[in-house]
Amino acid sequence: MTHVLEPDAPSVYARPITGPLPPYDDVTRSDSAFRAFLHGLPGVDQVGAEARAAQLGTRSIKTTAKAWAIDTAISMVDLTTLEGADTPGKVRSLAAKARRPDPTDLTAPSVAAVCVYGDLAGIAKEALEGTGIHVAAVATAFPSGRASRAVKLADVKDAVANGADEIDMVIDRGAFLAGHYLDVYEEIVAVKEACGGAHLKVILETGELVTLDNVRRASWLAMLAGGDFIKTSTGKINPAATLPVCLVMLEAVRDFRAATGRQIGVKPAGGIRTTKDAIKHLVLVNETAGADWLTPDWFRFGASSLLNDLLLQRQKLRTGHYSGPDYVSVD
Repeated sequence: MTHVLEPDAPSVYARPITGPLPPYDDVTRSDSAFRAFLHGLPGVDQVGAEARAAQLGTRSIKTTAKAWAIDTAISMVDLTTLEGADTPGKVRSLAAKARRPDPTDLTAPSVAAVCVYGDLAGIAKEALEGTGIHVAAVATAFPSGRASRAVKLADVKDAVANGADEIDMVIDRGAFLAGHYLDVYEEIVAVKEACGGAHLKVILETGELVTLDNVRRASWLAMLAGGDFIKTSTGKINPAATLPVCLVMLEAVRDFRAATGRQIGVKPAGGIRTTKDAIKHLVLVNETAGADWLTPDWFRFGASSLLNDLLLQRQKLRTGHYSGPDYVSVD
């Protein structure tokens, strides 16, 4: 589906990804091997990336395309609550909203997933039984990632046992920034194994990676290690999901598929609150990675408040006017 825009621009970098990929070749996996590969990736033109993202953010779309974009964005939402005060009742309420975001309009699509802490995954699973909506759980000592590997793997296994069919893990940013790429790689591999049949989203926490070059390197490392999705942020650090960061990650998944034949999803999370924000990201997806990523299987929004604005804008398109603040439930 290409309601948004046809791709019309070259990559932020011109040189294609070539050469051996360490985990797919019979080479020794080591920090030096990963460093040679990751630091050999084309550098990101930060000014160019920011300019490109800003340009795409100004695109206007027709009303019919906007209606499609709003419904598509709703279907891509991982409706999220990650607070220390979360209760089973709150999770059940969130699940009810996930199933039927607008009780007054049964044509509104359901969301993609409900994302909670692992100990509440069972509550979410029970509440979503038979709906096809996924249960995502954060794990690996979210959001800091500061724990032993044994603790992190136990966290993952517990969440899966509780009913999570998607795991959102955080990488060890300290290890990555210190150049201990093999440690990061091996931990992702171990977490992927602990997931069993659950999909793995790898949170890069891009706000702590400092540069877009590091975002590109972390994206490739996570994909090489077997992640099913790469995710920008925990939502606990600023900046979180920015358009230039998402642009770089989308280029990474596009080039990874070209190099390996394997498609990886992208999930921006944190700070995406309005319909305008969501549509900017959909335009970015279509123009950068292509229409193959414009489905919940390959692109998600990690959000809590975004859904309410999408519903209000959807109602405006349908009826011609906005409802009052009580039209949507407070999450």
